[in-house]
Amino acid sequence: MTKRNSKLVYSTELGRIKPPAEEIKETSRNDGVVRIQRETKGRGGKAVCVVSGIASHELKPICKLLKARCGSGGAVKDQHIEIQGDHRDLITTMLEARGLTVKRAGG
Repeated sequence: MTKRNSKLVYSTELGRIKPPAEEIKETSRNDGVVRIQRETKGRGGKAVCVVSGIASHELKPICKLLKARCGSGGAVKDQHIEIQGDHRDLITTMLEARGLTVKRAGG
């Protein structure tokens, strides 16, 4: 078989072949905008505000500040901050006061 710009996609001998690293697109958004959205899926109908787009070294201090100001629980999971309850307006004003660009995502 001659080599002519063809790529092996699947082989029963080796299984699935992963694409080269340069073809894998990054899923995280690094555009400098902090996004706040409200989620209820998988939480028994309870609302949670998910804050994403914050630098990883600032996640824990900002999470602690938001939990204290909102008076509710929360956690840092998978580079996102989850705050229990619907506190989108309060979180938006607090993050804008810190000089961050904030955008409300979702419905």
